[in-house]
Amino acid sequence: MRRRGVTVILGALITALLAAGVMVAPMPYVVLKPGPTVDTLGIENGTEVIQVTKGETSKSAGQLRLTTVNVQSQVELVWAVRGWLSDSDAVVPRELIYPPDRSEQQVQEQNAQEWKESQTSAETVALRELGYPVQIYVGKVTAGGAADGVLRADDVITSIDGTPITRDSQVSELVRAKPAGTPLTFAYERAGKAATAQIAARADATDGTPRIGIEIAKKQPHPFEIEIDLDKIGGPSAGLMFALGIIDKMRPEDLTGGKIIAGTGTIDDDGNVGPIGGIPQKLVGAEKAGAELFLVPKDNCAEALRNARPGLTMAEVATVDDALTALTAFIAGNDPKPCSAS
Repeated sequence: MRRRGVTVILGALITALLAAGVMVAPMPYVVLKPGPTVDTLGIENGTEVIQVTKGETSKSAGQLRLTTVNVQSQVELVWAVRGWLSDSDAVVPRELIYPPDRSEQQVQEQNAQEWKESQTSAETVALRELGYPVQIYVGKVTAGGAADGVLRADDVITSIDGTPITRDSQVSELVRAKPAGTPLTFAYERAGKAATAQIAARADATDGTPRIGIEIAKKQPHPFEIEIDLDKIGGPSAGLMFALGIIDKMRPEDLTGGKIIAGTGTIDDDGNVGPIGGIPQKLVGAEKAGAELFLVPKDNCAEALRNARPGLTMAEVATVDDALTALTAFIAGNDPKPCSAS
């Protein structure tokens, strides 16, 4: 009986130790949690999030809050179980956030780069909305190329074959859309004077691609300077809220109507709003921040509807203009365009 008792005790102890080991063993998952929200019109760590110099700004009674997701990268079974049981957290395979061929540091570096790029695009979109369009101009003319003697450095290209030029990539796209040798009509401005010229692209000697022999650059002249000062957040998903924040600060009218507005979404230079990850967690974060309206990227609407929060109105947006329209409707007491499941 004594030996049997010792065996039972040892067996129980070993079982407990094994169970404890399993509970603390790392698992191939991460837990997504609601992260903090930040008012792009407000102050963080004693500094304005959006700083404008050499220009007048306005004050808003409400808030435009970007939303975030916290990622718990080291997950033990006990945390995974808690995540599975939570109505606000999500347990997802680790490889969805940290691909096997990349380290955590590499992912963080990419997120930081996308964070900066989102700010640049937000500024581009906001400035255009404020009346400062992007100008696509000739940075350099290749000697002996098709455009040599026709275009000059600093010429602003306004259209090609009647298509307005608003993006730097449009020039090469339109040139390559026609066979080499096809005359293209370039409308441009030189020293403030409008002019047109026909240029026939030539086939590249290496790959036959139609080229006219210029380097393209872009600028967006404006009298003030904008800087976004917000660290420790990564990824491109704050682009929409940054753009709205800049517009709100530079316009005399209050886009918020004194209300707390939250949202998310990437933004490109054309003002298109793209989908993001972690929409359920961001909705929870917005709810906790007291938001009354949440701007949802169109491609995230189906998921957002499955994770709707009580009292939080959701508006579908595909462009920055959609977002501005939703804000105008909401602060006027009307219903903005709702999210659609399709």
